[in-house]
Amino acid sequence: MSVSPPPRQTLAVPHRDRDSGRVDITLEHRPGKAPGILWLSGFMSDMSGGKAMMLDTWAAETGYACTRFDYSGHGVSDGDIRDGTIGQWLSEAQAVFKTTNGPQIVVGSSMGGYLSLLMTLAERQAQGDDSRIAGLVLIAPAVDMTERRMWDEMRPEDRDKIQRDGFLLEPTPYSDQPYIITHRLIEEGRRHLLKPLGPLDLGCPVHILQGRLDEDVPPHVSTDLAAQIFGDVTLELISTGDHRLSRPEDLDRLVRCVAGLVSATPS
Repeated sequence: MSVSPPPRQTLAVPHRDRDSGRVDITLEHRPGKAPGILWLSGFMSDMSGGKAMMLDTWAAETGYACTRFDYSGHGVSDGDIRDGTIGQWLSEAQAVFKTTNGPQIVVGSSMGGYLSLLMTLAERQAQGDDSRIAGLVLIAPAVDMTERRMWDEMRPEDRDKIQRDGFLLEPTPYSDQPYIITHRLIEEGRRHLLKPLGPLDLGCPVHILQGRLDEDVPPHVSTDLAAQIFGDVTLELISTGDHRLSRPEDLDRLVRCVAGLVSATPS
């Protein structure tokens, strides 16, 4: 079955660090039945990656709605990544979520998994049992990444540099372009740490996919998270999986996981 891409849309989201006071982010929404799938990408990744496109294809073939988007400063969206923060990207995810209808299965990879948790907690606090987030699939969720995976692991000279210059360029094996880690990203991220919150009542089933060979988000991050979640949580450790979890067998596992949550969710 040949799947045509859905049309792109632009959504204006408030942005306090831009002169215009807003940023235009790009999303692709495939109409379909509920529950819909909402994809949240990782840091310096975008909505055209293999996992996102696999879910979009599956949604098209099965008739379910699917929404993908790029954060500001990522992919085809407007903005500069140096202006981005956890709070800003969270607000963009929340704005996109509001464009969807009916229950949603939120699927987040790496930073997208972290943002999925933050969004679910905020939605749960605002809506209680009426929250439309019906399930979470978290792929190597980079919980508290700005503190635990960036700041805590920086060399002293890199901490000095980011405080002096306002940013640090960090080489990554996933791109020819280095990660851009700003002092603003680190400082603002401290407002969104999950570890100090204690038990997390998310109000929906959570399925975590974690590679045992992941060097970017080590398995203990996911095991700690699973222990912190109060409620229905499944942690699936993949013995030969790395951070990307984008091999054919990983993509098949992701689709099976999403399909399981979809089938368990009333439309």
